[in-house]
Amino acid sequence: MSTTINKEEIQKFSKLADEWWDVNGKFKPLHMFNPIRIEYITQKIKDHFNLSIQENAYLKGIKILDIGCGGGLISEPMTRLGGSVTGIDASKKNIEVAKIHALNNKLNIDYQNKSPEQLKEREAFDVILNLEIVEHVDNVQLYINSCKKLLKKNGIMFTATLNRTMVSYIKAIIGAEYILRWLPIGTHDWNKFIRPEELEKLLSSENFSSIDINGFEFNLFNKKWRNSRNLSVNYIICSVKN
Repeated sequence: MSTTINKEEIQKFSKLADEWWDVNGKFKPLHMFNPIRIEYITQKIKDHFNLSIQENAYLKGIKILDIGCGGGLISEPMTRLGGSVTGIDASKKNIEVAKIHALNNKLNIDYQNKSPEQLKEREAFDVILNLEIVEHVDNVQLYINSCKKLLKKNGIMFTATLNRTMVSYIKAIIGAEYILRWLPIGTHDWNKFIRPEELEKLLSSENFSSIDINGFEFNLFNKKWRNSRNLSVNYIICSVKN
């Protein structure tokens, strides 16, 4: 079977697995990033499926697949909002950490040590989350094709990644890895970053239609992320399966 797994990338993140839930540890940038990502994703889900925001668990009945779930930083809040969440990750250690944390918090999440092409479900999910994953996989075309097979018709997929620009090289690699030391050196390979037009072309070739594209910017002064139309570094594409 063809695979999207990049073993070097998996080993890299497996070494950091025990730090997933340390808000001041190696994954501090993701903890800081989470609120704005969750806000954007949940709003788009509510709009697409016409959900009532009056209910506390307004994602009840929505089946969500979180690919590259890591320690569960997105899977857990989506579960708390009522979603039926399956989290998969190619790192066994990440899944072990995620399972323990979910158990300690009495959350029912289906965590599996798999890549998307290894899942046997077909058209089983309403929502697929690909958050900062595509820049770490081998064969992005195969990866998106695998996602298509798992998503229901008219389901939506969120693909968040980094743009391949000089600005992203300066901010995401030189700044985040070498100067601010937010991330271990070597976390990202700039050559694997994907331009929005490249990603949209790949999505279109697999019968997805982009319904929104949004940028995220970090404010160094207040240490907070915000939504932006600037796509030069971090961006997310919300697409629907036709």
